[in-house]
Amino acid sequence: MALFAAARQGRKDDAELGKGVWRRAHDRFTRGLDRYYQMLEGVEDDAVYNELVTVANELAALLPRIREVCVRAQQQLPSSGQNIPGALTTVHRALSRSGNSLAAAAEAAAMSRLESERWGVASAGLDNVRRRAELVAEDVTEAERALAAAPQL
Repeated sequence: MALFAAARQGRKDDAELGKGVWRRAHDRFTRGLDRYYQMLEGVEDDAVYNELVTVANELAALLPRIREVCVRAQQQLPSSGQNIPGALTTVHRALSRSGNSLAAAAEAAAMSRLESERWGVASAGLDNVRRRAELVAEDVTEAERALAAAPQL
């Protein structure tokens, strides 16, 4: 059953996101979010776990916004290859930064997990995780702003 659902979702993604740069930007964000959630596995300290889950939920709430930007960008300037449409370069740059920032947040979550195991909650580095998550949100907002400011073609 899950196989058919995945196939349907893949076809929907192809139709809405294409197979070019907008699809890759969306998929990269999704993979980064998956990585972040994987970092939650094995967190032994409840306080650290609860804080990391709160941040994870905030990051997950950004996924529909990323998808909307990618869908609208695909509608405006379809992409089927690796070339970034010139009029939406700033949009793609912000989407790429959001994926990079999300990967950095996942890495910070992994480090905070290790630090909490060794030295306790006080030195778990949760501020760094929150800071990285804020950067992700800023990058998504920038992508939305750049898409709204882009010339309509």
